[in-house]
Amino acid sequence: MRKFVLFLVLSVFLLSACSRQNQEELVGQGTPVPGNLNGKATDNPGTTKEFRMTAKQFAFEPAAIEVSKGDRVRLVVTSIDVPHGISIPEYGINERLDVGKPVTIEFTADKEGTFTSFCSVFCGSGHSSMKGKIVVK
Repeated sequence: MRKFVLFLVLSVFLLSACSRQNQEELVGQGTPVPGNLNGKATDNPGTTKEFRMTAKQFAFEPAAIEVSKGDRVRLVVTSIDVPHGISIPEYGINERLDVGKPVTIEFTADKEGTFTSFCSVFCGSGHSSMKGKIVVK
């Protein structure tokens, strides 16, 4: 009986560790959270949409996100190679991104349109082409 209880406890521990690892791998790939694919939000308008993003020479991933007007947007952005920045002038955003330190940015998508985000910290020869977009419908 004791061996069975020990086996059961170990099994639960291993299953929960595997599940957490899979979630972290998805988040680390720039997958928007929760339940969004390819940078498109799937929840109801007026809710908070969270996106995990990475900044690397010379791209943001995902490169584009889509939200509805009125949504609260939370971007959790992490540089994975050198210092970067993220600027979205229409929303008054300009944040420095140090390597390995996630930065949380929140704003309300109160303007419709397509807005360009860009790197605001010189990061190398492709710096000027490091852009993303935010589509507010």
